[in-house]
Amino acid sequence: MTIKIEDIQKLRNKTGAGIMDAKEALTKASGDLEKATEILRKKGLSKASKKAGREAREGIVVSYIHLGGRIGALLELNCETDFVAKTSDFKNLASEIVMQIAATDPEYANVEDVPLEVIEKEKSQEKEKLLKEGKSENIIEKILDGKMERYYKEAVLVKQTYIKDEKKTIENLIVEAVSKLGENIKIGRFARFQIK
Repeated sequence: MTIKIEDIQKLRNKTGAGIMDAKEALTKASGDLEKATEILRKKGLSKASKKAGREAREGIVVSYIHLGGRIGALLELNCETDFVAKTSDFKNLASEIVMQIAATDPEYANVEDVPLEVIEKEKSQEKEKLLKEGKSENIIEKILDGKMERYYKEAVLVKQTYIKDEKKTIENLIVEAVSKLGENIKIGRFARFQIK
């Protein structure tokens, strides 16, 4: 099967992948753009997981002000080198994430940041509700997993659905950037302010 140059370009624009990676993904997917995107996403996840252990001490601080100055957010986004921190791709990622913070008001950056007592409190509240509904213990555990996933999607920044594309999470955006820029990227600190 011959892969069209236009399709390679479309896939590159959509994912930020290199020419050879895009062509290889399209070949594996028999020219299907959606399947090729998924192949690249999985490849990006594996690349990102290899880079996850590397230290990210460089980066930038960005701000976002919305609604006539009534809501604002600050974000520290880290990477491995100042070279990457100065790229437009990295700066754009930071801008998208800080806008997400202003829009959704997350409590934590990562699931690991959620204190154990908060997790236990959430679980016990949900368990109490389920017991009142008459659910059995073995079913409750399965339901609790789903309830906690929903909690993380609201409270944890990387698990949130991206406000500009409901098919992606913030974690997906970061993974795409890691595979494109070739460095580990981590959310440092963030803060959101709102005039009540």
